[in-house]
Amino acid sequence: MEYKKFKEIEIYPARDLSYNFLGIQFENPFILAAAPSTDDLEMVRRGFQMGWAGAILKTTSVEGTKVDLCYPMMSAFEHEGRKLFGMGNIDLISEHHIDKVEYNVRMLKKEFPAKMVAASIMAGRKEDWQHLVERLEKAGVDLIECSFSCPQGNIGEDPGKMLAQSLSATELTARWVKEASKRVPISIKITPHVTDIVEVARAVKRSGCDALTASNSIQALMGIDIKTFAPTPSLDGKSTYSGMTGPAIKPITLRTIAEIARNVDIPIMGTGGASTWSDAVEFMSVGAGVVEFCTVVMHYGFRVIDDLNSGMSHYLDEMKFSSPKEIVGKALPNIVSHNELPRKRMRNHIHENLCIGCDLCYVACRDGGHNAIDQLENRIAHIDWERCVGCGLCKFVCPVDDCIEIMEWI
Repeated sequence: MEYKKFKEIEIYPARDLSYNFLGIQFENPFILAAAPSTDDLEMVRRGFQMGWAGAILKTTSVEGTKVDLCYPMMSAFEHEGRKLFGMGNIDLISEHHIDKVEYNVRMLKKEFPAKMVAASIMAGRKEDWQHLVERLEKAGVDLIECSFSCPQGNIGEDPGKMLAQSLSATELTARWVKEASKRVPISIKITPHVTDIVEVARAVKRSGCDALTASNSIQALMGIDIKTFAPTPSLDGKSTYSGMTGPAIKPITLRTIAEIARNVDIPIMGTGGASTWSDAVEFMSVGAGVVEFCTVVMHYGFRVIDDLNSGMSHYLDEMKFSSPKEIVGKALPNIVSHNELPRKRMRNHIHENLCIGCDLCYVACRDGGHNAIDQLENRIAHIDWERCVGCGLCKFVCPVDDCIEIMEWI
């Protein structure tokens, strides 16, 4: 298989990644989440031209809804030099009301009929939820996503709290939305900030809605300036809780999707922390049908779609899968309860020829493990198998790939 060079990056030849999900034909599994990147017609147009399969336009509301945004609204959680390892925002909803969004839908469907054009909505009354659905359907939208999970609180039931934190409100409001839909699938965007995500998913299922978007950003306090004690982002020294997105929340999203997929028969749109094609594979392997991207696009731009398509193409060829759809749910049989886990005697093994004498495994095991690593005279690490239990800590602090191996002790 030949590779082509593009800006000094090897790009694997893209293959056909198209498949059907929710009755919609997607040209690939990668869509733009409702975010600043989808709040402007020209921006979405550029994303589509670069190869994104679809977009969910930023959450809109009926005319007259007060949208009082604060700036600066963005903040960052950096980790070991990685910028935007977690991104925080105190954004609310789009400044564009339904009239502008329905215009954008019409223009996008006219120019890109093969792309999936969706819109996100939020309202406070039954009449407004249903009015938004009716207008978007007439505009030609392919899917409607309902924001029940804004970290800054929803318009409606209990200001300051998320609609999806109430089972009764979730089921009732989702039913209102589904009643108004005559043509397009409805997906309810939920939050992991609940006691039992499965019960929320069941409430959505009972409402008759077609899918779940799992899930959303994580409510977080992004940081404190220890000299001024001002929270981040600072607005004259004041702030509020942010919705954190980005790679930092990926493990939480994986668990959320998996829990729903293992217990409720409902299609899932995965979102929250995916940055790479392999992240998308992980999301799909635990039950997501398509994957939404946000923070990575805001960081690196729409161009990341090239890497997503290239990586997914290579992966499907390597795994001999005919379609991305074959990935969906592959990992679910391997997720079991703690009682079902195998009990084996494990030990770690250090390949001393690869050890660089950095001391990281030695210190970690001495102060956080089982004090099972000694250092030879040349600072090369050596494991005492009589003390080692195979916890794996040393492997995950080691900077050298394959230097430490977890093995079964027979």
